[in-house]
Amino acid sequence: MELGVFTILFNDLPPEECFTKAAELGLKAVELGCGGYSRSRHAPLRQLLDEPESLNRLRLLLEERGLRISGLGAQGNPVHPDPEQAARYRKDILDTLRLAELLEVDTLLLLSGCPGGGPGDRTPNWITCPWPEDYSRALAYQWNDVLLPYWRKTAELALEHGVTKLAVEPHPGFCVYNTETLLKLKNLAHPNIGANFDPSHLFWQGIDPAAAIRAMGGCIYHVHAKDCFINTGLQRLNGVLDAKPYREFSGRAWNFRTVGYGHDAHVWKVMISTLAETGYNGVISIEHEDALMSREEGLEKAVSLLSKIIIRHKNEVKWWELREEG
Repeated sequence: MELGVFTILFNDLPPEECFTKAAELGLKAVELGCGGYSRSRHAPLRQLLDEPESLNRLRLLLEERGLRISGLGAQGNPVHPDPEQAARYRKDILDTLRLAELLEVDTLLLLSGCPGGGPGDRTPNWITCPWPEDYSRALAYQWNDVLLPYWRKTAELALEHGVTKLAVEPHPGFCVYNTETLLKLKNLAHPNIGANFDPSHLFWQGIDPAAAIRAMGGCIYHVHAKDCFINTGLQRLNGVLDAKPYREFSGRAWNFRTVGYGHDAHVWKVMISTLAETGYNGVISIEHEDALMSREEGLEKAVSLLSKIIIRHKNEVKWWELREEG
């Protein structure tokens, strides 16, 4: 495994400064946001597609610093019920596929999206209960009429561009938000769909990340390192479905934190070990969204903890094979 960073953290810095910071911290990979909700200054999509010199410069900046691209992000809502918004997000995905082919990146980082509750809606409708029955009917419409047809077509198109891993992040607010819905999309839409595994969105739902890793098995294509702190006092009062703004940190039942500040190193060791056990040997990409720490401090603390516990090399010579009999 290798450590990387989601570079949107340093969106105010030019690419050369951002990549230098990453290299100085000992990171080996960068995750670049190209479209949707996460547009990165470091991967200007249209410019990279239209100007070969910009594309070559990006390659050179990364090569000089010993960095590689762990994935290209186009995290939007391509099944948005507003046709104009859906078209914009879909174009971002198509253009990012083109860029991935040029950069020889095989992993696209995505969200499943969330349609409306019916053909006439213009607002996404995230459904979390079966009753009244309107919700069950709406959920069937979302999956059967919108979500599955879109992702079947998009996954086949991705193959034409050499992108074999569509890493969908289970994220509340979208149709894929937990282990079951991720596997449902994979099994019903396309085998090349897998997970961009972010435990921070699972912790507050009460999901055990290690158990989720085991269930997802070999379909985890990318991993985010971000923690989540549960305020148990507020959780006992109001549960965890919390729509208060992130800026109201003290009033929320849960908040994103830097790795180690929501769950201790033991929890992260179990996650990393389970990833290794199930065959993952890719990038652990640090995503900083901690309201209590500066980005520099948050990133440095995450690197410090994770660099001690990631499993860099699987031992090809097993200890039990070296023991003398008797």
